[in-house]
Parts: sequence; C-alpha cells; structure tokens
Amino acid sequence: MNTDPIADYLTRVRNAIKANHRVVEIPASNLKKEMTKVLFDKGYITNYKFEDTTAQGTIKIALKYNPITKISAIRNISRISRPGLRRYAGVDNMPRVLNGLGIAILSTSKGVMTDKEAKNLNIGGEVLCYVY
Repeated sequence: MNTDPIADYLTRVRNAIKANHRVVEIPASNLKKEMTKVLFDKGYITNYKFEDTTAQGTIKIALKYNPITKISAIRNISRISRPGLRRYAGVDNMPRVLNGLGIAILSTSKGVMTDKEAKNLNIGGEVLCYVY
C-alpha cells in the first residue's frame, strides 16, 4: 500500500529522467491521469497512453528530451502539498514557479489544471506540484 500516490508518480518520473529512460510505467488513478494530461498539454512529455489491462490500469508516459543535448524537458518536478501538510492557494496568493516560466499543477473544484488556468477562472485549490 502506498500512502502518497502522487509522490510515487512524481518520483517514478524523476527516476526515469535521471536514468535517461524513454518510457515510464505508472499505476493509474483518475488524478494521475489528469496530471499526465496537463503535463502533455504544456509540452513537458512527448506522449502518454492509458492501458486498462488490469483492474487498476497503468499509464505509459513517453518522456521528452532535447534531440541534440539529450536534456529532459522536465528540469525539476517537486511535490508541494503532501498528506502531512496540505498546501492550498487562493486566487490572490497563487504561486509563481520560476518567475512564471514553470507551472504549478493545482487540484481545484473544476478539475486538475495549471496555476495560470486557475487564475483565469478565478478559483483556487490544492497545489499538487511544481514543474519546470
């Protein structure tokens, strides 16, 4: 049993990047699927596929690397809100990641989205992670 599935998701991605893997497999959940869609929409990963072969299913993520320098598109991915200390952000105190160059992934009442999308919709939520 895993106590923090989001941290496990982020750690698997981080470890795959450090090992220069092209594809990483992660146990699926609805929140992880939504986070993967946000990473794809913002251009941090090349592609993804949801496989429902088992009861839980898996997410296959194709990581994105620079073709010349072989550096990953994801420089850093870190968990912010954790089970022991939940972090919430309103519209007024929305976090700026790398002075606007990175993204913060938020879980809001309207679904999982980036900090900029949440600010445009004028809603706050739980800050899941920072990606840059």
